[in-house]
Amino acid sequence: MLFHRSVGKNIGYAKENALPWEIENAAKVANIYEFIESLPEKYNTIVSERGVKLSGGQRQRIAIVRAILKNAPILVLDEATSSLDSHTEQEVQKSINTMLDIENVTIIAIAYRLSTIKHMDRIIVMDKGKIVEDGTFKELWEHQVNGFV
Repeated sequence: MLFHRSVGKNIGYAKENALPWEIENAAKVANIYEFIESLPEKYNTIVSERGVKLSGGQRQRIAIVRAILKNAPILVLDEATSSLDSHTEQEVQKSINTMLDIENVTIIAIAYRLSTIKHMDRIIVMDKGKIVEDGTFKELWEHQVNGFV
């Protein structure tokens, strides 16, 4: 969700009194820093339907920046890349992979695309509300039982 405010304020919403350098560092981790720097007024650029419009991938990365800035211990991604083209999906996936490298962060990803879950530590496959497979991507790929693919 974006508010009719500057990019910086949209990101800073996650942490009260966030300092500019904290917002910029979080943007770098989420792989959106260069994009923000290319905006007309950088972090002061107004975004929303009436301001600069952001793509789905850019909005997703803003959400990821917020989670990074907040030091959220749990991040739930529900079909985070489902409506994105393959290039944008790769950019968002880089951001997610960066979050996977941060200690003490649990990411719960609900996804149909294998590329979204490929780098997760553990994958649980559910069918009709029941767990049918559980393991790493490699384990599930090599020992397909219940149609992991």
